[in-house]
Amino acid sequence: MTSIANDKAIMKEVTINAPISLVWHAWTIPERVSEWFAPETEIEAKVGGAYELYFVPGNKTGMNTKGCKITKLTWENELQFTWKGPDQFDTLMNHETKLTTVNVSFTSINEDSTKVIIKHLGFQDNDDWGEAINWHEMAWSSVLNSLKSAIEKGEGNLCCQP
Repeated sequence: MTSIANDKAIMKEVTINAPISLVWHAWTIPERVSEWFAPETEIEAKVGGAYELYFVPGNKTGMNTKGCKITKLTWENELQFTWKGPDQFDTLMNHETKLTTVNVSFTSINEDSTKVIIKHLGFQDNDDWGEAINWHEMAWSSVLNSLKSAIEKGEGNLCCQP
């Protein structure tokens, strides 16, 4: 996995030993996203559709991306959605006018291998954002490691075509 961070963006990359269709569905089918990213999800795989992740089961008021939307979707190529950070960054980045954007791109390396690149944009260029950038840098590494591990196990819904 490689990563780059600067004052305004975070980039993470991972190669997963699985066909692009399985990796794509892991990001766009709610039941699959809940197997590796967040335990509860509301995802409508269309532009303008919800991309809501609930990190604490049953809690709809904290630690979630409630209200976030898909802003771009190109089948098995690109998924882009607005993003809210964890509660400790609520005043910094979780208001409708301050949301950041996550772009996930998918590239088929061969029929059994897929490169996933996350580019998280919209961090402000000032000291207040340093902790949020560092937190997301670690979080996106964990997210991609979780995705890779879950898919490569070849178990459950993530192993099969829908």
